Amino acid sequence: MANQRAGAATRPDSAAVLTTAVLTAAVLDGPAAAVLLNRIDRITHVRRIPQRPGRTVDWPIWVPQALTERWAAAGIYAPWAHQAAAAEVVRGGGSAVLCTGTASGKSLAYLMPGLSALWEDGARRGRTRSGNVLYLAPTKALAADQLSGLTGLGAGQWLRPALFDGDTPHPERDWIRRYANYLLTNPDMLNRTLLPAHNRWSRFLGSLRLVVVDECHAYRGVFGSHVAQVLRRLRRVCRIHGADPQFVLTSATVGDPAGTAEQLTGVAATPITEDASPRAATTVLLWEPPPVEGASNGSAGRRSAVAEAADLLAGLVLAGSQALAFVGSRRGAETVAVLAREALADCDPGLAACVAAYRGGYLPEERRLLENCLRSGELRGLATTNALELGIDVAGLDAVVMVGYPGTRAAMWQQAGRAGRGDGEALAVLIARDDPLDSYLIHHPEALFDRPAEAAVLDPANPYVLAPHLCAAAAEAPLTDDDLELFGPAAASTVEALTGAGLLRRRVTGWHWTRRDPTVLPDDIRGGGGPGIRLVELRTGRVLGTVDGARAHFTAHPGAVHLHQGRTYLVHSLDLDDGVALVERADPDYTTIARQVADIAVVEVSRTTRWGQAEIHFGSVDVTSQVVSYVSKRLRTGEIVAQTPLDLPEQCLRTAAVWWTLTDRQIAGSGIAAADLPGAAHAAEHASIGLLPLFATCDRWDIGGVSTATHADTGRLTVFVHDGHPGGAGFAERGHRVAAEWLRATRDLIRDCPCEHGCPSCVQSPKCGNGNRPLHKTGGARLLTVLLDDAPGL
Repeated sequence: MANQRAGAATRPDSAAVLTTAVLTAAVLDGPAAAVLLNRIDRITHVRRIPQRPGRTVDWPIWVPQALTERWAAAGIYAPWAHQAAAAEVVRGGGSAVLCTGTASGKSLAYLMPGLSALWEDGARRGRTRSGNVLYLAPTKALAADQLSGLTGLGAGQWLRPALFDGDTPHPERDWIRRYANYLLTNPDMLNRTLLPAHNRWSRFLGSLRLVVVDECHAYRGVFGSHVAQVLRRLRRVCRIHGADPQFVLTSATVGDPAGTAEQLTGVAATPITEDASPRAATTVLLWEPPPVEGASNGSAGRRSAVAEAADLLAGLVLAGSQALAFVGSRRGAETVAVLAREALADCDPGLAACVAAYRGGYLPEERRLLENCLRSGELRGLATTNALELGIDVAGLDAVVMVGYPGTRAAMWQQAGRAGRGDGEALAVLIARDDPLDSYLIHHPEALFDRPAEAAVLDPANPYVLAPHLCAAAAEAPLTDDDLELFGPAAASTVEALTGAGLLRRRVTGWHWTRRDPTVLPDDIRGGGGPGIRLVELRTGRVLGTVDGARAHFTAHPGAVHLHQGRTYLVHSLDLDDGVALVERADPDYTTIARQVADIAVVEVSRTTRWGQAEIHFGSVDVTSQVVSYVSKRLRTGEIVAQTPLDLPEQCLRTAAVWWTLTDRQIAGSGIAAADLPGAAHAAEHASIGLLPLFATCDRWDIGGVSTATHADTGRLTVFVHDGHPGGAGFAERGHRVAAEWLRATRDLIRDCPCEHGCPSCVQSPKCGNGNRPLHKTGGARLLTVLLDDAPGL
């Protein structure tokens, strides 16, 4: 979808308008309409995104005719205006950031200047070459899809594209270093392989003219901070080999594109934001699953969004539509596929085989097979993680089902935009999970449709990010004073600290890397927090896949349910030292969720804001946490059937946090009984964690919290929300900046939820190690009201 802003849409005021809006979507004719109309009471909002015509311009005069002819043969007869505008910026020697909608043809914007330069290099027949292109994608699938498009242009003597990722066979890598002039890879390979061996890549790097950073909104938090430093290392290495490349960054929707581009690359970029591509008409539905059977006012929570999505996916496939279901977790994607196949098997067994799951952790050949089957139409329904949100270019999909808000509005529109890529109408459905953020959004649609896109939150100066990249840079070539400017104002003091620690040594030629200890270098730039844990089948010894080391306590603990390609496994044992979790086949009718307890200590207060007597702080903290148990929940109903204790080691984390405190006088004025204070603070903490992702580009699982009626370091009632990554990821800092808006939304969420005592839609948390006890819903709302009494207005 392209630039889906609410200004072009209308809001319904009655059920009749809603029903009409649903039925007007061409994709919903016949049985597909019945899929929705039978559940129309679950639709809380409809937003109609109107069709938009495209606006083309002439090809730039500098684009070789041979290229325009090849694009014409592929059905591209003229560029959209935004494609030409970005291409002209690059051709003129500048960098650009192109922020236009999904399916708006952003690729052509960098292909025009990139391929034109390569064509000109080919015309020089071996003389000076300076047109090499480096394409960076956040996922393997996206890079592979780009390669397919380049090959279709007739790659040959002048264009030698190559995919370079972890799946690239080693015999091919030498050819790529010697001959490739259009390299497609990802930041991980750039960090681990290409930059450390830059002397072997001198031919390519010395002629590097253009660096494409595709889907730049994906680079946020710790991952984005690492990528920002990787790109600075790239610029430095290119200078060593005599090149100074330009950058093109692309995104479907990101707030402050120029600021995001400069944060990521350190280079000023011209923003191109006016989308001139055509857009299919799209109907967007916000969907609230019904309460579980026997619940009143939602007090026991809603039906599982996973089960709801599986039914909807099966219904769409049965009605003849091709649909994607985006799920936030690998296990969730597998579960949706399993349940959809089961539902289809009861109606049309032949269609059950047309539904599959797609996620990270699959073998390369499994991913390629699924991608090809989706393109060909053999697959009618696919449950996927965001591996396809930023993945292959799939045309002709009828519908997208989103299982929960994906964390940012940019990601939501990216997912929704996978439908309606042709001339037909499209359907996008956002199904609320049973958590505070989703509950808030489906009843406050203006927060989704009427606000500008959020900027990517990252912090390249995080010392836990900056220090290892400075070590890596020094290992690549001695660091000089001039180099330090590339890495930001904190680089000089960090280098001095690294020198004092014996990791770097100052010599005449600069700072040298002296310690041959690879554990100090930035191996895992996605913030996994440690090496991956291999999942090994107990009976056969077969490796099924991997999970992040930092998440292993949550997802690979003994007793955890693990899904792989529709098969269910139970984790038999977890060996953190060897990095292995043994699993065995099983068919449980439940899923598992780990619970943890945490304690927190203030290390340093960096900033303080006062609202009357209340104080809101930002600074560094030490968090000690431990996964202590897991609960087993029925797949379809969400009913908790068991809670099992675990004996796992504590984890210690120094990170960033935002926290607020109230005085005894304020608490007395709230009318909350002393016995209810811990539950009130606990409720406010859970809801605050649930709502922060609306204001900072993070996921609920990226952050954590602690609350107490009296904290040892503050002497007051205190509620903490902290980043879940060493040194922080920028999320808590963002929370401090927008505290008034964030905490007002949190108060409103608690106050407006119809439950009596607190439910998963407002103050209950699935990962609470205390089993959501104590919780005092009304007390939490009162505390926040007192806190906000003297807060600045919006």
